[in-house]
Amino acid sequence: MNPPRRGWLKGAGASIASLALAGCDKIATDPNLVKALAGAEVLNRRVQRLIGARALAREFPRADITPSFRANGSTNPPDADYQAHVASGFADWTLIVDGLVEKPLALSLAEIRALPARTQITRHDCVEGWSCIGEWTGAKMAALVGLAGLKKQAKHIVLYCADTLGGSKYYETLDVVDVVHPQTILAYEMNGGPLTVPHGAPLRLRAEHYLGYKQAKYVMRLEAVDRFDHIGGGQGGYWEDRGYDRFGGI
Repeated sequence: MNPPRRGWLKGAGASIASLALAGCDKIATDPNLVKALAGAEVLNRRVQRLIGARALAREFPRADITPSFRANGSTNPPDADYQAHVASGFADWTLIVDGLVEKPLALSLAEIRALPARTQITRHDCVEGWSCIGEWTGAKMAALVGLAGLKKQAKHIVLYCADTLGGSKYYETLDVVDVVHPQTILAYEMNGGPLTVPHGAPLRLRAEHYLGYKQAKYVMRLEAVDRFDHIGGGQGGYWEDRGYDRFGGI
């Protein structure tokens, strides 16, 4: 595993916390100081994300591609609409782009393939402890949201998916700074061929600064929002609603 990219900023937050622990009981019991210390890590994350907004995750040569890339999470959503799309080869499938946009869209797979694209060979790191390297080709999310035209109030993009886990529809969110990152793509090809159902066909997210649970599969709709506390459990994603870090990076 690579060392965390936020390490040096987290160190600064840890130093502040160490001062608090070394101080008197009044520091630990002062609600204003406790609140300030609790917010230090959030501030550090925001600063790092602005500083490293264009930094690239490591990319690999083709020789390093894992021969059998493990499929994470759902592998064949039972959703009736999704299964109908699978049966038709996604001929009538469309990606909906709406919310805080100037021009709501309904894009076919062919139209998405016509958008500016990127191919990248990157490593998928799962919180379960395994990693695989794969080649991904897909539409740049920056180009896609640019086509829709984000309104100035838009701060996040919500990705709604076809799969269901534990009775809840899978969803994920990205901040706009992540959406416009050069390695953030909606992939429709893997290792030189069409994306398969186990790996998220017809479209899946690849945001290479994040761990595997952020890489949403079976993406059906993108919604631009100014807040997401009213969606799902309000934490910004299926796994985030269950306690995972929304900024789970590698």
